[in-house]
Amino acid sequence: MQIIDNINVLLGDELKKDLKRGQRLRIAASSFSIFAFEALRKELQQIDELQFLFTEQTFTAERATDGKARERREFFIPKAKRVAGLTGSEFEIQLRNQLTQRAVARECAEWIRKKARFKSNASSSPMQQFLSADGAAGAVAYMPLSGFTAVDLGYARGNAVSNFVNRFDEASHTQSYIQLFDTIWSDPTRVEDVTDAICDHIASVYQENSPERIYFIMLYNIFHAFLEDIDEDVLPNDRTGYQESLVWQKLFNYQRDAATGIINKLETYNGCILADSVGLGKTFTALAIIKYYELRNRSVLVLCPKKLTDNWLNYNRNLKTNIFANDRFNYEVLCHTDLQRTTGESFGTPLNRVNWGNYDLVVIDESHNFRNNDAFKDHETRYQKLMNSVIKQGVKTKVLMLSATPVNNRFNDLRNQLALAYEGNSMQLGDKLHTEKDVEEIFRRAQTAFNTWTKLPPEERTATAILGALDFDFFELLDSVTIARSRKHIETFYDTADIGSFPERLKPKSFHCPLTHRRDVIGFNQIFNQLSMLKLSVYAPVSYILPSRVKKYEALYDTEVAGGGGKLKQADRERSLQALMTVNLLKRLESSVAAFRLTLQGLQANHLTALGKIDRVLRTGASESFTDNTASFENVNFDDDDPSESGGNNGSGDESTGGKVRIDLADMDLPSWQHDLRADLDVIEALLTEMEKITPADDAKLQHLKAQIDDKLANPINVGNRKLLIFTAFADTANYLYDNLAADLLERHGLHSGKVTGTHEPKTTLRLASNPRQGIDFQTMLTLFSPQSKEKAAILPNEPGEIDILIGTDCISEGQNLQDCDTVINYDIHWNPVRIIQRFGRVDRIGSPNACIQLANYWPDITLDEYIRLKERVESRMMIADVTATGDDNVLSAQANDVAYRKEQLRRLQEEVIEMEDLKTGVSITDLGLNDFRMDLLNYVKANGDLGRLPNGLHAVVPADPERGLLPGVIFTLRNRQLGAGRASLDGMGSAIRQQNRLHPFYLVYIGHDGNVIARHTEVKRLLDLARSACKGQDSPIASTCEPFNRATDDGRNMQRYSQLLDQSIRTMIETEQDQEVDSLFSGGKTTALTGKIAGLDDFELISFLVIQPLQ
Repeated sequence: MQIIDNINVLLGDELKKDLKRGQRLRIAASSFSIFAFEALRKELQQIDELQFLFTEQTFTAERATDGKARERREFFIPKAKRVAGLTGSEFEIQLRNQLTQRAVARECAEWIRKKARFKSNASSSPMQQFLSADGAAGAVAYMPLSGFTAVDLGYARGNAVSNFVNRFDEASHTQSYIQLFDTIWSDPTRVEDVTDAICDHIASVYQENSPERIYFIMLYNIFHAFLEDIDEDVLPNDRTGYQESLVWQKLFNYQRDAATGIINKLETYNGCILADSVGLGKTFTALAIIKYYELRNRSVLVLCPKKLTDNWLNYNRNLKTNIFANDRFNYEVLCHTDLQRTTGESFGTPLNRVNWGNYDLVVIDESHNFRNNDAFKDHETRYQKLMNSVIKQGVKTKVLMLSATPVNNRFNDLRNQLALAYEGNSMQLGDKLHTEKDVEEIFRRAQTAFNTWTKLPPEERTATAILGALDFDFFELLDSVTIARSRKHIETFYDTADIGSFPERLKPKSFHCPLTHRRDVIGFNQIFNQLSMLKLSVYAPVSYILPSRVKKYEALYDTEVAGGGGKLKQADRERSLQALMTVNLLKRLESSVAAFRLTLQGLQANHLTALGKIDRVLRTGASESFTDNTASFENVNFDDDDPSESGGNNGSGDESTGGKVRIDLADMDLPSWQHDLRADLDVIEALLTEMEKITPADDAKLQHLKAQIDDKLANPINVGNRKLLIFTAFADTANYLYDNLAADLLERHGLHSGKVTGTHEPKTTLRLASNPRQGIDFQTMLTLFSPQSKEKAAILPNEPGEIDILIGTDCISEGQNLQDCDTVINYDIHWNPVRIIQRFGRVDRIGSPNACIQLANYWPDITLDEYIRLKERVESRMMIADVTATGDDNVLSAQANDVAYRKEQLRRLQEEVIEMEDLKTGVSITDLGLNDFRMDLLNYVKANGDLGRLPNGLHAVVPADPERGLLPGVIFTLRNRQLGAGRASLDGMGSAIRQQNRLHPFYLVYIGHDGNVIARHTEVKRLLDLARSACKGQDSPIASTCEPFNRATDDGRNMQRYSQLLDQSIRTMIETEQDQEVDSLFSGGKTTALTGKIAGLDDFELISFLVIQPLQ
């Protein structure tokens, strides 16, 4: 007997001496590796036969032991190490990282077919492990033998403390082992032949792989924990029949992915924000989710702005315009404002009897309207009513939020919306996230990083910079509870052949019209100067309270902020309202002479009422009070709402509703207030005098619009398309345009016009053929304007007429598909550029029948610099302290006050149609989410079964495509072996590393053939997007790229170039980690320096690689 220690004497070297021509080799071991074959290739080629017996069940049929295992196996089957070991154990990684396993596998498979048979232990009984070789020259045996791998042969380092093997050559010993082996080998009840399975598995290494297969191997490894967590409870239940519903059948592929992902997130985290970009169909996606929950007998409430109620009500009623009538939707619809009403009805629902706590799912459209959680004394805000009465009360409520702009100026916007999902208790969500920090800390750190980023010079304030500054807990949080895709994302990463493409955007037209060509009327600049003189003190009575009476009103109306954050003063609220009303005047002046004139008339009435009260008190000493209007405007969104149409008094000055502040005029400094009111009234009446000179015939912008309409009709940009959509921010302007355009267009061109404002009944020149005396409602109006997208042939089959010119407010800027139209004119420029994109999104939609579309914008007749200065001057008055529970001071974002940034934004609006993502302040959620990839993997595994048996180190070859970012090079998928491979890695060393790589322990890196890194391992979303773009849908190997690759590498035998690229990739990762470690020493929070090191190639296991082959 000889003892082999595998240090001084190696088992492999001894076998080389013992294996002779003509021998039979018998091996009973737990694993077989092609690298062991490679090490003994010459000797194994000489023997007559190999009989290999797997001592544990390997490549035998899986046997589920209980129901739970079978249920989970539908989505995930744990990877069998014995199976994976065929292509190299975890300690043969260095050999596999040489990338030659394809060539080795091919030669090994050929040898097996000629000389080897494999059987596996088919029972659960353990077997001894040994090796014997016998022939004419005698026999030899080795035991114990763990496996037949390069490690067991002594050629690679393992993790065992010792690896001693005994060699026997005495006949009595060797014959005993041979007889034992033969007895088991020939017993069909104890073993099962697996030779074919072995050959198939090894063949998978050397056969050409489809790119799609490599993509899913990549995803399977990275997201296997997601599959482990998945069970029936958090996935859509197919038995509900939701996939047969009409709405589900209408969804595009990317919408179905979103709907499946949202249901998963709602079941897992209780809430989700859908933040897909404008024009991607969030409404239909939400309807599909609603249908799913209705089929599970859940009660659903839709909360939406009043302007969007008709759109939602159209689908839950038995109407001709409801294309989903057969789906029998029965959700309820209420307005955001209904949360604060306790009397009256809303669409037939008595608000005093609403059982707010009985909804299983609440869908909040435009959820960004709930981004503020400010406190008011003795007054419950919409947000607080939603949280306290709907979310926290009664049944457990899931919350789906829809918003194209969930983040405005601060991450608290997002935090407040997410708080609705976890009932204000962040621990509910934190316990389900795989993050190091709690939710509140994650948002605090993110806001700090964002604030620092906003102070950078404009050229350094890039998306890459903010993504680098945010830690990965923030990414993990957003990825868990949001789904966001952009137009670019859908075009790049989804097959849109069946859907159609987006239309070409023509360069926007910009028009600068004066108010009038009359010389006796002042122009924009003079009006702006006059408006800047207004104090609008009618909206700030608290500022005139006598010093001796101030404490009385502070006690009544100032609000202590929860958590000791400070005090929100009524005087601050009034200053905010003053600024809001000044902004409103400027907006209405930009919109139209008519809108501006009506607002001036309302202001004139307010001032006269207030002055009348003061005069009576000063003359008679009578007791009078004045109502502060701040509470009326509490929920008015500065960007979205017209204050004169959505709140405030109607000229009387003393209407009182819940929460209003009533001030006794005896407590005020009346002479001062009277002086300021009279000064404002003089300015207002002077401006009114000027505006009353301008008739429609004198209105330069109106006359220019008429000429543009005539030109559009004479020169259509798409043959035969005469449809035109005109947007304005104000109903008063819409009324003015309709009154001055509709009759003329019908008389001169025979075209019918329509008007929708959301505040009054729709109006049109068209009379229905079926009933000429019947009016046309909102949905019918839109169907007649966009008959193809609204399926007019199905819902109004007997109506031949159409509307070609539609004038509308922002009541139709969201949630509507009007893509039959090819031209949008913004009669006024909304101060929030997002609105411009939302308006254009009605016609800029995937699957449009138009080849190209046109946007036209009307600007005030002043230079862009003057326009910027005006806005800056007004906004500077709006920078009031917003004291929140965190004690942060919120002013308008640094970008909003950065003249250079704003100027560039508006300049681009004049030159091009820009994406929503380009306007977001800093980080786009679209840059972060990995949900698409999880859904890709889930759908693939459900359709094709488990991927766990596939060996590591596989590759595919795809053609380069620089337009899609696919430059010649390699995308490597690696697993770090040293720093943990699971959730346990979140402790200590692994936690620090994970903050630098959100996929840890997996790493992706894209390196060019020239050795330069194209995408670093920290750019996770980009790397996965590129892999998806290159691979998805490519379900067969691409011969045109495989052939030149195989020639260059001698069919995988010469992989030195790619091994060097792999080594360079890992070196770049080490350099990046070191840079981040140094940075972490000088930043707040835990440092990653000295906590864990990546030494080099041996620390990594190659999972797969994707070769991007240059075009020949």
